Amino acid sequence: MTQPPRTYLFVPGNRPERFAKALASGADAVVLDLEDAVIDEAKASARESVAHWAVNAPAAERERVVVRINDAASSHFADDLRLLREAGLLDLMLAKAEQPEQLQAVQAGLPGARVLALVESARGVAQADALALSVGVTRLVFGTLDFALDLDLDIAEYSDGLVYAASRLALASRLAGLAAPVAGVTPQLDDEARLLADLAWSRRLGCSAKLCIHPRQVAAIHAALAPSAQALDWARRVLAADAASPGAAQLDGRMIDRPVVLQARRTLQRAGT
Repeated sequence: MTQPPRTYLFVPGNRPERFAKALASGADAVVLDLEDAVIDEAKASARESVAHWAVNAPAAERERVVVRINDAASSHFADDLRLLREAGLLDLMLAKAEQPEQLQAVQAGLPGARVLALVESARGVAQADALALSVGVTRLVFGTLDFALDLDLDIAEYSDGLVYAASRLALASRLAGLAAPVAGVTPQLDDEARLLADLAWSRRLGCSAKLCIHPRQVAAIHAALAPSAQALDWARRVLAADAASPGAAQLDGRMIDRPVVLQARRTLQRAGT
């Protein structure tokens, strides 16, 4: 079973010279950004750059790319969808997702679109269940910086004010059968300790992936998300004990019941075993 991406690396859509570097970074997915990273005057040229890349890109690279489009209320929304339709790109991230009607508009403009719904506001969090259940939505993404601004929270740290929203997206994702949500960016480029602290915070609240804004963040996140050697050893011993005595196994003085077995399988799955 293919695992969902752990990392989504942003690259401005109007910087085509950076596309190859982003794709070579090791990130599971690369987000060609037509929204926040591109000023209004450069959005048309950004679309041209993405279109040119799509014509020449090998299939393996196209499969790893997501295009973040402008929100449904933007004057650029229809042009962004037209670009994706003509380029045959179906994977997109919808900025400022707040209402199911926005997802319906995406499907109308790009039938079969696979959508990462970027939740960045109180309205979006309040509609988390409906967004997660909308046709074409494959995952929810927590836009922490914009959400903090919406609620007038301190964006310098992952504060208690973000806990409810992150948990809400995790629950909505689980109920809709989606992969766990994607955590927001860590803007501090040279602070790996902060990056890993943000990742650990998001993992405790149910996220299983993270947005990245620089290639150097990717490897650290992958390493942190990988099960440790001790965790893998524990998982293998759990499964061996369960196989030897199904339903009545013990390991290290602990009963091995079904949730423990499922956790062991999940640990090995995260390691690609």
